[in-house]
Formats: sequence, C-alpha cells, structure tokens
Amino acid sequence: MNRKKLVISLLTTIGVLAISGIAFAQNADAAAIAKADISKWAALAAGLGLGIAAFGGSLGQGRAAAAALDGIARNPSAADKLFTPMIIGLALIESLVIYMLIIAFFLVSK
Repeated sequence: MNRKKLVISLLTTIGVLAISGIAFAQNADAAAIAKADISKWAALAAGLGLGIAAFGGSLGQGRAAAAALDGIARNPSAADKLFTPMIIGLALIESLVIYMLIIAFFLVSK
C-alpha cells in the first residue's frame, strides 16, 4: 500500500511539472502585445492630459482677460499699466498648454 502512494505521488508530481511548463510558456509576440498595450495607455494619457491642459489654460486665460478688462473698465487711465502684464500672463498660461502638447507628442510617438 505504501508503494502505491509513492507511485501516485510521483506521477502527480511529474504531471504537475509537465503541465506547468506549458502554462508558463510565453508566445513570441508577447513583447509586441506589451508594446501595443503601452501605446494604447500612452495615447489615452496624452489625450486626457492635453484636454485637461487646454481646459485649464482656457479657463485661466478667460479669467485673466476678464479681470484685466474689469480693471480697465473701472479705471480707463490704467489701461497702459494693465495691458503689458496681462499679455505676459496670457503668454505664460499658453506656454504651459504648449508644453503639454509637446509631452503628448512624446507619449504618442513612444
């Protein structure tokens, strides 16, 4: 009876070892599949990042322009003092959106 248990356990062990090699085997295209999966997530990240950057940039530019126009409407003589800082602020806000566009290009090309 003891010998029968030994044979069964030996055959079970050999069977598990034979099947595990097949279960853990990878196909040759696993690297290509992983690269395609990464490119899908990178495209999603680029699209979401660019959308959020564009939304935030337009919101910031709208508020900056509204505040500057409100200041000019209250005090028309301060138009010269408000115009230059407003243009610089708008350029800096737009540069952040353009920076995100460059990052999106890098992500999509990856």
